[in-house]
Amino acid sequence: MEVRAGYKQTEVGVIPEEWHVSSLQDACQEAITYGIVQCGPHIRGGVPYVRVSDMDKPELDVDGMLRTTPAIAARFSRSTVQSGDLVYALRGKLGEVRQVGRSVAGANLTQGTARLSPREGVISNYFKWAMRSSRVVRQAEIEAKGTTFREITLADLRRICLPIPHIPEQRAIAAALSDVDALMDGLERLIAKKRDLKQAAMQQLLTGQTRLPGFSGEWEVKRLGDVGEISSAGVDKKLRPDEAPVRLVNYLDVYRKDFIYSKDLNHWVTAPPHQARRCAVQKGDVFFTPTSETRDDIGLSAVAMEGIPDAAYSYHVARLRLREPWDLRFRTYAFKTRAFLDQAETLCDGNGTRYVISQGKFRGMTVQVPPIPEQTAIAAVLADMDAELSALVARRDKTRDVKQAMMQELLTGRTRLV
Repeated sequence: MEVRAGYKQTEVGVIPEEWHVSSLQDACQEAITYGIVQCGPHIRGGVPYVRVSDMDKPELDVDGMLRTTPAIAARFSRSTVQSGDLVYALRGKLGEVRQVGRSVAGANLTQGTARLSPREGVISNYFKWAMRSSRVVRQAEIEAKGTTFREITLADLRRICLPIPHIPEQRAIAAALSDVDALMDGLERLIAKKRDLKQAAMQQLLTGQTRLPGFSGEWEVKRLGDVGEISSAGVDKKLRPDEAPVRLVNYLDVYRKDFIYSKDLNHWVTAPPHQARRCAVQKGDVFFTPTSETRDDIGLSAVAMEGIPDAAYSYHVARLRLREPWDLRFRTYAFKTRAFLDQAETLCDGNGTRYVISQGKFRGMTVQVPPIPEQTAIAAVLADMDAELSALVARRDKTRDVKQAMMQELLTGRTRLV
């Protein structure tokens, strides 16, 4: 393949001629090393150490770290991290990398993490982004050992190669990627804030604690068994040649979504005609999670927003088919109050590994129901909040795509900033 002018072919691909390729070890001023093998019990006031689990957040937080004795930390002084170092996950979250800030400087590491200390001529911020590039991550995956539990050895990690531009270009690349990362962080925080506001509004509006203008009067408290028919015993996930094909409303469809549309159902199975009819999906059907590994996942709900003639619900899902003409969107929100979910959590039975709520107990659960005009008004307010959230999520996802494209362009030198 012909290489365009000003570029060269290297072991890391085509890069600008003035860039050079370095092994990870050569990019570091000290030997790449892992941390403490046995940290011992947590010692209040001791020396903090970084575990792979401490890398769950975008930034390392010293306040949440466990601590070991100064004596143990001293035996592993080689892995004491300083400001500007990088911490790399050797196992579990293979390839995750975090930069050490001032508050974490002086902490140590565990055996599952490695210290990368950039040498002179390699800027820490650029080093961080280079380690997050798709090519470096792929190299780590190729070198990693194990199947279910992936781990990379220090020897293999040290051999990973990455391109190194001159310092001014390192700074420009790091600044550009940090700017888009800050935009992503801002969107994430805004989304979290809007979700909290929506949850608060739901608890207020769906329990009658806050009333919308123009509405007054008492709400009714109704048992599920009085407002509709609850059924379970849905379709299994098997394919049989003598049965009719149907699409499943799965447990995860209910667990992850508020609304169920035909376009989102892609799991095809088969069922006898009589079972397919009995477990059919009609517009306005409310589906629940009647079983889970944890109590707080019992009673989660989603609503079919349209009739789906070739669909049926699965055997891990319960269906409430209302006999009353509730507002369609209100059905989506009515069962998401803390009061309703607390009932499900209290009434379910289990042994610590699996919980389930019986149909009888489901029928006895209660929900607060306003008149239909107020249902419609409440649903409209919450739907507007949902629309705002969806727009923010779409913007965040687009920004993430832009960030990935920028990383690919800038960290390979295809697009130059200086």
